[in-house]
Amino acid sequence: MQGALQSLRLHGNVIKNAMLQHIRVMNPATLPTVFSRFESVSSARLEEHGFESTTIRDILKAKGKSADGSWLWCTTDDTVYDAVKSMTQHNVGALVVVKPGEDKALAGIVTERDYLRKIIVQGRSSKSTKVGDIMTEENKLITVTPDTKVLRAMQLMTDNRIRHIPVIDNNGMIGMVSIGDVVRAVVSEHREELNRLNAYIQGGY
Repeated sequence: MQGALQSLRLHGNVIKNAMLQHIRVMNPATLPTVFSRFESVSSARLEEHGFESTTIRDILKAKGKSADGSWLWCTTDDTVYDAVKSMTQHNVGALVVVKPGEDKALAGIVTERDYLRKIIVQGRSSKSTKVGDIMTEENKLITVTPDTKVLRAMQLMTDNRIRHIPVIDNNGMIGMVSIGDVVRAVVSEHREELNRLNAYIQGGY
């Protein structure tokens, strides 16, 4: 994943270098004029779109109603068996864990990895073990805000070797994104940036 992140970061430089090379080949004599146009247009139009500007809020909007986590949760008192069953039914790899009787106050997160490492590998019973016994507790959670850039979120997930990250704002938890959500957003943004640069080269701006 670290290699993929570096590749995505380098992708923008490759595009820009290719564009500058195209400008040189076109007509060296017009380079100052063209380069000046590039500077003014890129700072205005390209920055308006914002290269690498997609945020977690954009991902949540794209996911729609399913992003609010309203059904992606369990309580600390639920059995691990019921939590895993819920993950399977909804085709997700993690559930938010809330404290029972406290208006869904965030307690932590439980993932498929927790199930494998703390139940299967240790030979424990999923039907008699509570989610609260194997979850990652709230004070150890890696979180992002709606305004976090997707590349930053990807870096956090890569560095901490996690595949799901809760989204928190001033009112508490508002959703959760996966590494798949983040990668799709980064790829989509780079594809859009490539299209914008191609349009610029061809006189679209």
